[in-house]
Amino acid sequence: MSRTSLAEVEERFNAVAGSADLGTLADQLFAIADLFDREHGLRRNLSDASRPAEQKTQIVRVLLEGKVGTAALETAVAAVSAKWSRSGDLADALERLGVVAASAEAEAQSRLDDVEDELFRFGRIAAANLDLHRTLSDAALPAQAKQELLDSLLTGKVAPTTLRLIRQLVAHPRGRSLEGGLEEFGSLVAAQRQRLVAVVRSAVALSEEQKQRLAAWLRTSYGHDVHLNVEVDPRVIGGFSVRIGDDLIDTTIAGRIEEVRRRLAG
Repeated sequence: MSRTSLAEVEERFNAVAGSADLGTLADQLFAIADLFDREHGLRRNLSDASRPAEQKTQIVRVLLEGKVGTAALETAVAAVSAKWSRSGDLADALERLGVVAASAEAEAQSRLDDVEDELFRFGRIAAANLDLHRTLSDAALPAQAKQELLDSLLTGKVAPTTLRLIRQLVAHPRGRSLEGGLEEFGSLVAAQRQRLVAVVRSAVALSEEQKQRLAAWLRTSYGHDVHLNVEVDPRVIGGFSVRIGDDLIDTTIAGRIEEVRRRLAG
């Protein structure tokens, strides 16, 4: 998968995901990825680098508008606008971002550790229970039947994100073994903690373009993806401030006034 193309899609995803319900966003990205996997002709057309990006984005908008939320739609538009080395990379990228959205929801609920542990433990349980493993890996068994089995086994016993990820993997293995898929999803969940969170305070709401530019600049500066939590605060007066951990970048007028006061007091 092209790192450059994936980075472009992730940038758009980061810009639009903050205002979305993350669980719903994950489900919708999974559904779009599954659609592209299922409809081979559609996937080939949308991943064809020789087709104009405007043509492909128009197809996606006609196909998905009104059926998924804005965040899922804009992520899909970014995905078909990017250039991929093989057609399967398009669905791979969307599924990957679905896992990221689900992981971010677990992180917001302080359950990311639970999800990592539960994915690992479920893999061990399935490996030790041959009947369960055979049933979940049976290509002839309808996906809905597998998901209903998982619901009966895991509902209320694992985090909702864990169940969401295992349901996706079992219903849509996409050529992966159960063990391989759980390991892949577990790695993506673990990578979630490497993402930085920036608290941005601004006198006015930032536009999507401003958020994208700021996130891109912070990613370059820190070497990690940065999730923006934007707070509109009239006390800022002008400019904005960004806090990442103990680091503070303050371009606000209020911050400059306070700095002058401190110097005068010193």
